[in-house]
Amino acid sequence: MGQLVRVPANETQRLLAVRSLNGVHSSPTPELATLAELARGVFETPYAAINIIDEDWQRIAGQAGLKIAECSRDMSICTRVVFDDELLVLPDLMEEPELKAAPFVLDDPYFRFYAGAPVRLENGLPVGAFCILDQRPRQFSSSEEQSLRRFAQIASALLRLQKTNLLMGIAENDLRAAAMTDPLTRFFNRSALESIVDGALSTAITKGGNFGVLSLDMDGFKSINDRFGHNVGDEVLCEASVRIRSVLRADDIVVRMGGDEFAIFVPDSPDKHALVSLSERLLAAFRTPFAIDGVSVLARLSIGAALAPHDGATRMTLLKNVDSALYRAKAEGRDRVAVFNALDA
Repeated sequence: MGQLVRVPANETQRLLAVRSLNGVHSSPTPELATLAELARGVFETPYAAINIIDEDWQRIAGQAGLKIAECSRDMSICTRVVFDDELLVLPDLMEEPELKAAPFVLDDPYFRFYAGAPVRLENGLPVGAFCILDQRPRQFSSSEEQSLRRFAQIASALLRLQKTNLLMGIAENDLRAAAMTDPLTRFFNRSALESIVDGALSTAITKGGNFGVLSLDMDGFKSINDRFGHNVGDEVLCEASVRIRSVLRADDIVVRMGGDEFAIFVPDSPDKHALVSLSERLLAAFRTPFAIDGVSVLARLSIGAALAPHDGATRMTLLKNVDSALYRAKAEGRDRVAVFNALDA
């Protein structure tokens, strides 16, 4: 049964505050559940909860006692607490014209009493309510009202702390990603070999799959730097990263090994023929000259290819073998791919 609830003028700002919680309110949290359990004992009630009201739903951030499912915000009494931003006490729900026929009053869990206080973030905007419900009508003293407000204040502080921890975690992940990212090409740098590549390789081998590796070297890149300067060389590398991305799948991992050298790790590569096919597309992408500031420069590729576990089951072995194949590609005339074989070792 829908309620006649006034939507506040600051609803847009309030919803932004709700969204800032991100994953905090996506599922009940232990700390808020413990707080709800404490409130349930203090108020001697069968149910206590901290609920978050978003665009459409009442989300449960923590509850104790009866197990209540999430519901639409139109069905939630907490919505009124949030929208009015003030304590709400309803001694007998059967005496409330808008609620006496509500399913949660007429049917299980047969609630008759409700009290809720706003839960707010640091900007003061209410995002939810700390509520207690009982299956019998009851009066709520002024001291009990003050206690519920204090519980709501503690819940607000916990939400703010959890939000801060979430943002710190995101920042830490961003810093970790930045530490593994080459600033020029935006590919991974060598520090990603252990933290990302080793895990992907181990997963592929454990599942009995293949794991392809390509070693790329841009032919003539040193002469570009010597002739046109490092600024032009950097522009060529940036354009080279665009060309490489245009050929690869989303799951392929590219590492700038240094200078004009790249390694491409290909999870779930079916066989060496697939690696050769990918290499041919890369070679084709680099046969068009680079146009940098009116200067046309040519920097084609030489590529070595290897496939785990046939050509090695560890990153170190694979890189050694794929580099051996790369040297053979260069020796055979460049602008080509060479697949590792035992003679390269």
